[in-house]
Amino acid sequence: MSKIPIITARNVDVFYAGKQALDKINLDIPENKVTSLIGPSGCGKTTFLRCINRMNDLVDICRVQGDIKIADQDIYAPNVDVVALRAQVGMVFQKPNPFPKSIYENVAYGPKIHGLTSGKADMDELVEWSLRKAGLWAEVKDRLHETGTGLSGGQQQRLCIARAIAVKPRVILMDEPCSALDPIATAIIEELIDELRKNFTIIIVTHSMQQAARVSQRTAFFHMGNLVESGATKTIFTSPTDERTQNYITGRIG
Repeated sequence: MSKIPIITARNVDVFYAGKQALDKINLDIPENKVTSLIGPSGCGKTTFLRCINRMNDLVDICRVQGDIKIADQDIYAPNVDVVALRAQVGMVFQKPNPFPKSIYENVAYGPKIHGLTSGKADMDELVEWSLRKAGLWAEVKDRLHETGTGLSGGQQQRLCIARAIAVKPRVILMDEPCSALDPIATAIIEELIDELRKNFTIIIVTHSMQQAARVSQRTAFFHMGNLVESGATKTIFTSPTDERTQNYITGRIG
């Protein structure tokens, strides 16, 4: 990679009580690219994803060791404001989870909390920008004050993406964002991910190798808490260096 990575992970270990979930993870995430994390269930890919915005802090029995830096800042340093970190690192979950508020309020919520706008006109502009970036504006512009939970599953997930990008993060984490969606809604989200990487760095956990091949430029393969290998997506899928990667991609394990 010619560019300096936006995220670097060095010797990252994660423990849940006494059980080790990740073992010495070393991974660079390039800026304005989509990086897929793939691997069998329970391999540690979601655990690693949740380290990047310190979501694991919310689990009492979880302990994280090692270094993770975003733009050369140690995100586990004692002086780090975790709320501010999570504004920089947005997250979209497996199941769409809009707030039980209007479509407008769903998007405006984060910018309000972080004081990102100076008035209603400013907020209106930011809400429209976010919904346009999420490919949802045309479908909802005439019903912004209707509840977000009344949208279809695919629309709800795009609303959650609009909500995540409204605070202008540098990084967006996506934990199997299409697993609860039908193929048409999935295709729309995948197109959107490709568009969003112009403005954001995206890390996506997926169980679909076809999806990883379609949307990502980089892929990292996890297995039993280890990062087996990472590299250009095309290389990982056509000529992996490790037999475990080959076995997973061809369906022999996983």
